[in-house]
Formats: sequence, C-alpha cells, structure tokens
Amino acid sequence: MSSTPRTATGTAAAPSRRRVLGGIAATAVAVVGWNTVDQSWATAAEASGAAVVPVPALTGTLETSPSVVEAFGKDFGHLWDGAGNKPWAVLRPGNVDDIVKIVNYARANGIKVAVNGQGGSGTDIESHSVYGQARVPGGISIDARGMSKIISIGANCAVVEAGVTWAQLTDACLQVGKTPPALPDYLYLSIGGTISIGGIGGTVAKYGLLCDTVRSIDIVTGEGKLVTATATSRPELFNAALSGGGQVGIIVRAEVAVVPAPKRSVIFTLYYADVETYLQDAEKVLADGRFQVQAGEMLQKPDGSGWRYKMEVGANYSTTPPDRAKLLSGLQDVRADAVIEDVTYREYMFRLDAYEAYLKESGHWYAPKPWLSMFLPASKTKTFMKRVEQELTADSLGGGFLLFSPFLTSQVKRPLAMMPGESVAYLFDLLRFPNPGDPNIQAMLDQNRRLYDLAVSMGAKRYLVGAVPNMTQADWRTHFGNRWTGFVNAKKKFDPANLFTPGQGFFA
Repeated sequence: MSSTPRTATGTAAAPSRRRVLGGIAATAVAVVGWNTVDQSWATAAEASGAAVVPVPALTGTLETSPSVVEAFGKDFGHLWDGAGNKPWAVLRPGNVDDIVKIVNYARANGIKVAVNGQGGSGTDIESHSVYGQARVPGGISIDARGMSKIISIGANCAVVEAGVTWAQLTDACLQVGKTPPALPDYLYLSIGGTISIGGIGGTVAKYGLLCDTVRSIDIVTGEGKLVTATATSRPELFNAALSGGGQVGIIVRAEVAVVPAPKRSVIFTLYYADVETYLQDAEKVLADGRFQVQAGEMLQKPDGSGWRYKMEVGANYSTTPPDRAKLLSGLQDVRADAVIEDVTYREYMFRLDAYEAYLKESGHWYAPKPWLSMFLPASKTKTFMKRVEQELTADSLGGGFLLFSPFLTSQVKRPLAMMPGESVAYLFDLLRFPNPGDPNIQAMLDQNRRLYDLAVSMGAKRYLVGAVPNMTQADWRTHFGNRWTGFVNAKKKFDPANLFTPGQGFFA
C-alpha cells in the first residue's frame, strides 16, 4: 500500500491518547483476591472476608484502577468501547510464571482471560483488534507489553516473546543482515497477536501468512500448563493456536523464520482503468513469481468519476538492480502512468509510518473503524468487485483504502486459516477510516454484513480482524466448515473451562 496521503474531509485535531505503560501509575490499585460471593475483585481494604480467594504471589502486578481497566476496555476499532466491555483487572506480567499462575487462578474461579496486544507507535498504544476481539468483560486482560523481549536472532530463526512487535523484530534483524520473510503492512503489531489470527502482508504469495513462518510456540494452555508445540510435536495444539483466534492458550514465545535481508527494493505502481485488466496482470505476475512483493488496491479515479485499480509490486536486490523492462514485459499498456521508485528495503517495510502520521493529524486514526477483511475465490472475484464498485463511495472509505490482491492458497499451511476452495484467492481488505464525526457507522456495519453474506455465498472466507455484526455460531460453523469439529475438540481439550478470548464469539 502506498504511503501517499489521500484527500479526505474532516481534519479535526487528534485527541490525546495517553497511556501508562512503563510502570504502574501512582493511582494504580493492586488487587489481592477474588470475592467468590459478589464475583468481583477485592483490594487489601476489602479482603477481610473469608469469601476472598487470594491472588497468587506475582513478579508483576494485577491492577484494577479505573484508568487502567478503561484503557484495556477499548480497542483500535472503537466499536465496542464502553463500560460493559471493561475487564475487572489487568495483569502486567513480570515473567511467564505470572501468566501460568493467573491462568490457574482464573480456571479455579471461573474468570475469563484474554491477551491484549497493546500495539501501536508513540503514545497511541492499544489493542489493535477492531471489533472487540480482545475484550474480556469482567475478566483478566493480560498486557502483552510484559512479554516484549527478543531472545535471540540466529542464522535461520529468531526467538521472541509474544509481545514483541514486528517493527522491533525487523529493526533488530536488519542490524545483523536478516529480516522476517513475511511481514504485515503495519509493523507495530504484536507477534503473538498476529500469528493468533494469521497475519497477512505483501509477501503472502511467496511465504504464506505470517503464522506460516512460525516454527514453534511456547503456550500456556487453559489447563495452566506451559508447553512447547510445533508442527510435529503437539501438532493439534500448534494448529489450533496459529490462526485459531486465541482460543486454546496464551502464546508467550515464538520461534519465527528469518532470511537474509536485501538492501533495496524497486517498487512499481501500475494503474488500471477497470477490474478486468487488473485481474489479468495481477494473476500473470502471481503465476510467474517475478516479484517478491505483490499488493493491490481499489481506489477512486483522480477526477472522482468512479473506481480504478492499482497494482503495487516490488523486486528486492542487494547489488545489481533488476531489469525494469523485463519485469514489466507482457503486462498491459499501463506504463505511461507507472510510478517506479528505488528505495531501501527498510524504507519500504516501514512505508506506512508517514500515512499513520497523516491519519493521526487528520483525526481519522481515532474514529470508529468498521473494517471488513475476507478472502475471495478468484473465479468469483470480478462479479463481487463489480458489486463493491456500486456499493462504495469515496465517503465510504474516508481516509482509508481497499486492499485487493491475489495469492496462492497452497502457500497457506495452517488449517484454521480458512481459505476459499480454489488455487488462487484474493485478499479483500476494506480498511475504512471514516471521517471524524461520520454518522453513518452503523450503515457501514450493515453494509459489511451484506457484503459478507454475498461473499460467503460465493465461497469466500473471513479474515478474523474484520467487523461483521451479528455473527452467530452457525455462521462460524459455516466459516470453519469441515474443520469446525476438530476446532471444537481442541477447545475442549486445551481450554476445558472455556477461559480464553471470549470476544471472538466462536463458542458460547
């Protein structure tokens, strides 16, 4: 996705988003136990009664101050903000043992638990779920920032705690000439959070989802056990944790692949007047693998008269620049409008930094975000996009964008990352940043539901970050298809008390 700011209305100043992250606020109140009678947390002043079950001794802190629980009751989407979605307490873990203890404590007392990724940059740190997926009303929210150490970077892999962001890992890897092979477009997301839902970026055609680059995980299951899982050792747990939406455990550490980092990237931005010619070229370069990065976008024509399409593809190198004419050979006659840039590899990986700054300055960053993320079967993509062209307007996007590009489903290995039943699928990522104060948020959510139902009827699958209202368990059964029973069995086996991540809404 290009970092070029788009014209958008509404430029209200961004509100302050202060968060206490580096330690415990002066007004923080530590709890000492759970009151089993009134089902609430008790402070030391309230803990004289026999009904209070003491919190185990922790290296970190369990907090219930209003400012802390309010911050952890919100997310990036701001569609579920409100008193009813606040946790009762926030664990800032000092080590993995704290998480094991809290999970055992929660299981014994019937308390729900969810990890909160706390991603972002600067002072804008929050859960980057967009539809309440990380919420845990009345439960314990675990601050992933308590797990943010890079353990090691080797020749072929890096070992990181789950709260490390892709930005942190990328910069640390580049210092030793390495890079994660697959990265999200926005790097300030926790590694544990992204691999729990899959994780996607412009290299999916080459490396699959981000979770496909994970070699092993250390995970605390709902039985309060810390175990290591790989594709060959505890594969049932490994496959249920990666792209399983946080249902079977808390990932605390991951071993992810790294590869030699290129020095530079040549980025080609090609524009198409209609979806048909875009699809032809997009699938051509996908099939022959001439680029290392492939992304795309549906965007307004410069004169506002309708929609056009953009293909953004990149060729990496370290010494000899690639032959640009050869890379563009056989494509449609779109070179007159082509934009070609030669940038450092890091500049391209962090290309959204400038766009993030623009969205914050304009106020779009802080508005509600009714996103819709799906995987479309290639055979139905043109028909679906024609409908989308009719449905959307420039105001539908605000300061946002619609990412749209193909990939090979064979590259996606984790079974719960549900894909259409075709060899080629398209990422459809409607990332709305509505204009501040836009009154049409509910209409956008309703539109999401209509588009989702249409796409599912064509064989599409959800990507778990989106905002689709009124999802039922029947909808989720349809989504997971013949893998639903196995997912249910894994949930019962590894989280028998149904503690984890209720905000996903998979299980009653």
